[in-house]
Amino acid sequence: MNPIFNDKKIRKRYNWDDSNVDFIRFPNELLDDFLMDARKFVDIPINALRVIFNIIFIVRNDQFRPEDRPRQLSLFEEEFETENNVFVQLSIKNARISPSGSTLQVIKAYEFLTKFKMEWHKALNSKGEEIKTFGGLISNPSYNKRGETTFLISRYWLRKIVVISEYNPLLYNLVYNVKNNKHILFALWLKKVPFQGTSILLTTFNKKFDLNYANSGDFCTKFLSEVRKSLNQYSDLSFNYKYSRQLIFILPYLTKKIDDLSISEETTVLIRIKQRLRYFKSRFEIEDHHFLKFENEYNKFPFHRELIDKAYRELKMSCRKKRIAVTIYKGKMFLEEMQRILIEIYQLSESGRKFPNGFPVIV
Repeated sequence: MNPIFNDKKIRKRYNWDDSNVDFIRFPNELLDDFLMDARKFVDIPINALRVIFNIIFIVRNDQFRPEDRPRQLSLFEEEFETENNVFVQLSIKNARISPSGSTLQVIKAYEFLTKFKMEWHKALNSKGEEIKTFGGLISNPSYNKRGETTFLISRYWLRKIVVISEYNPLLYNLVYNVKNNKHILFALWLKKVPFQGTSILLTTFNKKFDLNYANSGDFCTKFLSEVRKSLNQYSDLSFNYKYSRQLIFILPYLTKKIDDLSISEETTVLIRIKQRLRYFKSRFEIEDHHFLKFENEYNKFPFHRELIDKAYRELKMSCRKKRIAVTIYKGKMFLEEMQRILIEIYQLSESGRKFPNGFPVIV
């Protein structure tokens, strides 16, 4: 073991993992507590963001929602939250931090993550005991001969990365395809914006992203338009925007295609399904509690998905013949009409003849 770590209480070691993943689960708590300071994003180098993405990538199999796995939370606390200055050790290939091979970029990335918020961090465990740890997000970075950097993460930050009550799925390669750090930070922020959209004052945007635009027109044409280009090309989520005087309106939408050949076909299908579901829910104003059955059938069963899409085509054709807009059907009424058509289509299919009552139930 590297002698620099001798005086630390290292409870677990993570080695570099060459697996391929399309998405990582980015914890909202890490976003709020580390990447933001006084309600504005920190000016973090893009290579330091790559370190964070890779930390989440490495520990991904240990992430859990405590609401779903309370026993796992107890085990985490027993392992990491019984004494002060407890750490885990990680190793990341330097080429994943600086694909160009720049040693200086790698050094600056780790220096930032070591020094930023380097202070005493205190938290209470489930027994009400105060647990203290000193350091930044990482501590004691050290090169090794395999072209990797090894470092420590304290239990304080590990908990924010692993115990994830709230998180957003983010494309792992986003931090490589998009080179501008503020565009990445905007993508993280956008994940928390509701699909109904939001409106924010120019002064608030300037402060949040450490910008200095004098008017909304410049902000939209010089900043937002460039961010939107990046996200349209490389993210599963982008946005439309408009402004009125000092007020900026942001409306998120799911992208149709991602310009990244490394994304698996399975993930591409999942993104299309997610987009299609968002289309149905938004266009026909379906409330969450009414949408659950529809979403489950469309998500899990390819045959049912085909039937639902076919039923929707039938509904649109019927509305054209009657010269009415398909959106005359709203909410539960849309689901009920779709259910009626689904039953008719299913009963004419081979499966319907064998199993008359096996049609998808969406309402």
